[in-house]
Amino acid sequence: MEKDKILSELTFKAVRSSGSGGQNVNKVSSKVVLTFDLVNSQAFSNEEKERALQKLKSKVTLDGILILNCDEDRSQLKNKEIVIKRFLEIITKSLVVPKERKATKIPRSVIEKRLKNKATTSEIKQNRKKPDL
Repeated sequence: MEKDKILSELTFKAVRSSGSGGQNVNKVSSKVVLTFDLVNSQAFSNEEKERALQKLKSKVTLDGILILNCDEDRSQLKNKEIVIKRFLEIITKSLVVPKERKATKIPRSVIEKRLKNKATTSEIKQNRKKPDL
């Protein structure tokens, strides 16, 4: 994953933010919207694109564009930094290849212990019954 190449493909848009801030909200565009075209990106191989699209299904549009918003801060610059950081975390998590699970066999001692416990429990319950005369 080439960080510089990915960051060059990002597009940003400043939008008026909602929430607290008084007149500042009405005048300043502090909310940052990050868009990244995952399908047409040159930074990833086809396998990486497929893996990322699969893991980010809910966050990607039908056209394969990832959209992230940030309006946490009243500063546009800080919001931009936050959204870039969040984007990089999401992308790195989506590209992680899961380890293959190795099927393991239950040890014989564990099976024997379980059967022994079942037998003793059964015997205890049998001893609770009234004797057959």
